[in-house]
Amino acid sequence: MKARILSLIVLVSLISSGCSNKLNLCNNINRSEYVNSASTFIERNSEAFYIDDRLEEEKNCKEEDKYRNSISKNLFVNFQNSFYSTKEHSWYFKPNNKGLPPEEPAEIVKLLNETSGYYIGNTEEKELYLTFDEGYENGYTNDILDTLKKHQVKAAFFVVEHYIKSNPELIKRMVDEGHLVCNHSAHHPSMARITDFEKFKKELGEVEEVFKEVTGKEMPKYFRPPMGRFSELSMHYTKDLSYKTIFWSLAYYDWEPKKQPNAAEAKKLLLKRTHNGAIVLLHAVSKTNRDILDDLITSWKAEGYAIKTLDELK
Repeated sequence: MKARILSLIVLVSLISSGCSNKLNLCNNINRSEYVNSASTFIERNSEAFYIDDRLEEEKNCKEEDKYRNSISKNLFVNFQNSFYSTKEHSWYFKPNNKGLPPEEPAEIVKLLNETSGYYIGNTEEKELYLTFDEGYENGYTNDILDTLKKHQVKAAFFVVEHYIKSNPELIKRMVDEGHLVCNHSAHHPSMARITDFEKFKKELGEVEEVFKEVTGKEMPKYFRPPMGRFSELSMHYTKDLSYKTIFWSLAYYDWEPKKQPNAAEAKKLLLKRTHNGAIVLLHAVSKTNRDILDDLITSWKAEGYAIKTLDELK
């Protein structure tokens, strides 16, 4: 009996030595030897609880490996991206007003190409990409969805966390009718000012979690930076999280409910600025947008434009 107890102590010591705390690596050098020794001992003594102990040790090591890998990845991302500028920029485009796409500075285009960013689609074809920003609900989204359904047009809605929580039925309707519900951050901050990768990741992750709770689906990997603010670092962080950043090439002053533009003038302005490959940004809090959307889509189609989804961006 004493020999068996001594052997058990030796075995436990061997297995325990294969796993360390969360600041060190699991010692896998002689892992197979430990497991083989344990198997032999268990077989000879027919003690089932030794099997449970061995499996628990294996589980603990796997959990520690997972934890360390996560920490290592985040440290690597922060180190890798420490070379990128944190200078904050605001997205800006100069409308052409002649049916041609606006042009961005070469350094901005280069950054977009490096980080899966878009402000425009295929300029060789008459196609548009219709997107809406949803910071909060102002009572017009159901009407907008009705108009989109009438024209069989699919759009993308960029939403924040509390919008999903406050309007789960609208979110479900968007998804059920084939629209993309996309990430606009949890709390609508300037993402350029969040330089810690974990905090940056949390802003997007919280929206993903709430969306999945409401719909049972994974959120599409499209992100629109709040207020259009970005930095070189924030763009790389977004790409590291497997998102495409979506800016815009066609928009107008429509986001203040108490300063709504005249409907006829708004429609005229948007049509004048329309161009091949335009990513259109409209705010769903706008009464004017609700009122002109039907005519706007009708006019776009009459001019030969196809309205595509972000999934078709190239």
